[in-house]
Amino acid sequence: MKNSLQKAGAVLALAIILFVSGCAPPPAGTNTNTSTNTNTTATTPGAKPVSATQSNVTLPMLDAYFAQDNFAGELKSKLQLSDDQINKLKTIAREETARLRESDDDDAQQGKTAAARRQAEQQIASVIGAEKTQQLYAFINEHSGGATASLPSTPGSVPTDTRIVVNAPAFRMDVFEGGKLVKTYRVGIGYPEFPLPTGLRKADTIIFNPTWTPPDEPWVESSNKVKVGETVEAGSKLNPLGVLKIPIGLPSLIHGGKSSAKIGTFASHGCVGLTDKQAQDFAKLLAQTGGASVTDAQIAEYQKNKTETKNVKLNSPIPVELRYETIAVVGGKLHIYRDVYDRGTNTEENLRAVLQANGLTLEQLNEAERAQVTEALKQMSRDATGKPATGESNDNSAKKSSNTSNRVTSTIKGQKEMVIEIAALAGKGYPAPVSLDTGGAKPEASSKAAPAAKRKSR
Repeated sequence: MKNSLQKAGAVLALAIILFVSGCAPPPAGTNTNTSTNTNTTATTPGAKPVSATQSNVTLPMLDAYFAQDNFAGELKSKLQLSDDQINKLKTIAREETARLRESDDDDAQQGKTAAARRQAEQQIASVIGAEKTQQLYAFINEHSGGATASLPSTPGSVPTDTRIVVNAPAFRMDVFEGGKLVKTYRVGIGYPEFPLPTGLRKADTIIFNPTWTPPDEPWVESSNKVKVGETVEAGSKLNPLGVLKIPIGLPSLIHGGKSSAKIGTFASHGCVGLTDKQAQDFAKLLAQTGGASVTDAQIAEYQKNKTETKNVKLNSPIPVELRYETIAVVGGKLHIYRDVYDRGTNTEENLRAVLQANGLTLEQLNEAERAQVTEALKQMSRDATGKPATGESNDNSAKKSSNTSNRVTSTIKGQKEMVIEIAALAGKGYPAPVSLDTGGAKPEASSKAAPAAKRKSR
C-alpha cells in the first residue's frame, strides 16, 4: 500500500488512516469493547515507577481520542476543563497530527521516542497546567478500559490462566490456554511516536471484513484518496485493517493487513500488526479459546463476500496483557531486547529484579557471564535510531525535540536483541516460542553477547 502512496499528501493520509481508524478509537458506531488499563507504572517490576508525564501519550494519540464523540464531553465534566481549554487541546493535537509524515528515509529519522512524549506533556500543560495534565493522563488510562484478570507482580511471569501476552520489544504475541503456551506469533508493533500501550485489556469480538470511515481531520480535506464520512469498503486498498480486526480496548487493535516486511518491526499506529494469513490463523485460535467457532470454511466464505462485515462474539472474553519487558529470561537464557520505545528500562536495577525472579543474583554470575551481561545492557540501551535510551526528560532533550523531523521512526537501526547463556538459568523463565508463526518474515539471528575483553581484541 505504501508504494501506491508516494506523494507527500497521500503518505500523510496513510499515516493518519492507520492511526485514527486502525489503531485508535474507531468512528462513532463502530463495534468495540471497553477495558481499563490498570497499569500506570513501569511494566518491569523493580524499575523506577513511570509517572503520568512518562506515559505513552503523544499529541497524535490525543487527537485520535478526540475523534470520539463523547471524549471532549467527559473531559469537561470529569476534569472540569473549560470549553476554551478543550478547544485549545484539540487544536494543538490536530496541528501536530497534520504535520506528521511517514518516510522510508532513515536519514530523516531523528529519534522522537521520548521527545514526542515530552512535547505532549509540555504543550498540554501549557493549556491546562501540570496538575490537570496528570489527571488527563490518568483519565486516558482509565478510558482504555480493563479486563477482569490481574497483571503479574513479577517480571517475566508465566500465565497460569488463559490469556494473550504481547511483549512489544520482543515483537512477540503468545496464546496461553490454562497456563500452557500453545502458539507464538511474531508481530509488528506501534511506531515509537504511536507506541503500543501497556496494561491489561480484553478481546471479546472478531470483526471480519471491517470497513473504515474517514474522520473529519485536516488531512482528509486535502486528500484526493478518501473523503470525510465516506465508507471505505472492506477489501479496499485504502482500508488499512486487512481481513479482520480485534478490538482490545482503545486506542488499540490486533489486526491484519501487514506485509511480511513489517513483521518484527514497527508496523502500526498503536496496534499489534499481523499479516492477513497470521490474522486468520489467530482468529481461529482466539475463537476456539473464547468458546466460539471460526473455521477455514467460514473464513473462505467471508473472503468471497469482502464487502459484508461479520462479527464473531466470543462466549468468554480473553484477557490481553500488553507488556514492555526488555530484560527477560526466555527458554532458560537471558534475553536483552532493544529499548525501542526509549523508556530507559535496560538498567542494572531491572536486571537484578529479573534475576531475582528466577532465584539468582548478579553476584552469583561468574566473571565471564557478568561481562557478557554488562556488554549486552550497554548495546541494547539504545532507542530505535541508535541513540542512548534513558526515558528521562531534561532541558537539553526538550530543546532537541523542537528540532526533530516530522517523520515517524519507521525502522530500527542495528540488532534488536542479545542473548546470554547463563548456566544457573537453564530450564527457568518464560517459555520459548511454540509453533512460531513468523508471518513469512525472514528469521533474525539473535546475537550472543561476548565478554567485553574478547570483543575488544577482535
